[in-house]
Amino acid sequence: MSRDHHVGMIVPSSNLTMETELPRMLRAREDVLPDDRFVFHAARARMQHVTPEQLRAMNDQARRAAIELADARPDVVATACLVAIMAQGPGYHCTAEDDITEALRAEGSNAPVVSSAGALLSGIEALGARRVAIITPYMQPLTDAVVAYLTDAGVEVVDSLSLQVPDNLAVARLDPADLREHRRKLDLTGADALVLSACVQMPSLPSIERVQDEVGIPVLSAATATTYRILTELGLEPRVPGAGALLAG
Repeated sequence: MSRDHHVGMIVPSSNLTMETELPRMLRAREDVLPDDRFVFHAARARMQHVTPEQLRAMNDQARRAAIELADARPDVVATACLVAIMAQGPGYHCTAEDDITEALRAEGSNAPVVSSAGALLSGIEALGARRVAIITPYMQPLTDAVVAYLTDAGVEVVDSLSLQVPDNLAVARLDPADLREHRRKLDLTGADALVLSACVQMPSLPSIERVQDEVGIPVLSAATATTYRILTELGLEPRVPGAGALLAG
């Protein structure tokens, strides 16, 4: 018997990719595992430019967005701005997830909460990786904050690349095919995994498996890691064809 799983998403107002890549992955999963289907509900939090000030202001809107999503009675809620959380300091994903959980519970929703920041850490752990290289679209100070966050969580970042795109809509328009060239600028010596996009707004899905085949180590992204956590929170096999080692099942 087929079942619909309702996925709530809290996304930046200018985010396009979260609502593109996650549904694309889960619909690809439906092609091979048709008994589970996925329905998406999004609430938005205002953010146009990836600056510390706008990131903090967006975080302040998470509770309001969670209350709105609670009305749809989702089965899981994912909040999707990795750098907005990581820029607040080590371990902040736990605080953010707890705040959203509290808002959902107050409205009678028992949905588990996933943050893209926490999901990336979970995905790296699930792959058994301790050393990673990362590509971000952020300005260098925000990339430094992401590196510090991962380091505090026990993940060594052997190399990083900042594409330095401050406008969030411009990030969504980056060509994922270019990541195949960008990754050549990284020194992957000693890396156990490559985070091809440490941002749910920077498209990467079409390049995940191609780059994985080229580099010979697992390749993941903030989006594939968030999908992995959504599936495991729903008690489903984390299997999506064409989405890299983390979602190989």
